[in-house]
Amino acid sequence: MTKQSISIISATLLLCALTTLSSCKKETKQAEMPKTEVAPKTVYASSVIPFFDQWKLILGDGSNAGIATDFENKDFFYTQNDGKDNWVVFKSPNGGDTHGTSNNTRTELAQTKKWYPETADDKLSATLKVMNVSATGDARVAASHAVVVGQIHSADAFENEPLKIFYKKYPGQTKGSVFWHYEINTAGDDNAKRWDYSSAVWGNDFSVVGSDANTFPAEPQDGIALGEEFSYNVVVKQGIMELTFTSPGHETKTFTKNLLQSEYATKADIPVQTQKLFFPIGQDGVERKEAYTGEGCFFKLGCYNQTNGKSPDVNKNWCSGAETHGGDIQKQYADGNYAEVWFKTGSISVSETAVSNDGYFAKND
Repeated sequence: MTKQSISIISATLLLCALTTLSSCKKETKQAEMPKTEVAPKTVYASSVIPFFDQWKLILGDGSNAGIATDFENKDFFYTQNDGKDNWVVFKSPNGGDTHGTSNNTRTELAQTKKWYPETADDKLSATLKVMNVSATGDARVAASHAVVVGQIHSADAFENEPLKIFYKKYPGQTKGSVFWHYEINTAGDDNAKRWDYSSAVWGNDFSVVGSDANTFPAEPQDGIALGEEFSYNVVVKQGIMELTFTSPGHETKTFTKNLLQSEYATKADIPVQTQKLFFPIGQDGVERKEAYTGEGCFFKLGCYNQTNGKSPDVNKNWCSGAETHGGDIQKQYADGNYAEVWFKTGSISVSETAVSNDGYFAKND
């Protein structure tokens, strides 16, 4: 064999050895670094709307989850992407454990500070869409098929509510109504005589109900559909509450209410709407002349389900007789007996005169 042949054979063997070694290294490297599935990162509500340090979160089981930064609960409070934006989801069944003395479940934020209307310069705004209201409920009951999506609540005295923003839609109808309530701050010691006055924004007000338990009123022509965005802006400054409601394709609506001086201090002042709706059930009180003067108030935002399973015989305005499956949350979710509200944006401005609202939570948790 020639030296040239030996050189060629040696070079060939060396090349094969190097190729084999390289292949082994690659196989070893691949074996040492297996592919792993990366779990999707949780998008928390506090990264979608960065204002959760201003609130405590009440859940649909009646519990207080506290400051909801980097928090979720898949039954009541989480985020959802609609293909375009991230939204914060608030969800609450018709029946279950409730917070405080309420008959109704809620997944709702409650402001950690309270402010006084006479010195206030406080603001709340939000953009939202209601995705579901209860599938059942007595049509004669004004609260059936409704949810409250924003509030001003008093932390003192009778803890009444100078503002509740409602959405309500009857089953089988495309459009629902948005309206807001002012609850009188009852004079005297009998708060059982308190009542609400309702103002329509788009669609009907609270007083438009069915003729019997299973017959609904006509669908509002200028209403808001499930899944349709709308916004509210609430400003309270030096005792005056100003409300602005906007929605694409709908007329902007504005309202003003004095929170320091009552319009309802005598029986003659009580509106006809209220006389028809509340007088028959004994709620015919008058308001203290100074309204909410001197009471600490605070904002709420979320999903305060107004439909419950209590018999209409108890209260024909607030007790819906709806399906609750004995409080089984998952069964209620399965057949539409719940309220669900999605928020895309929200902001809050708190005045320097605001103080801690811990006393309210101590009484109601």
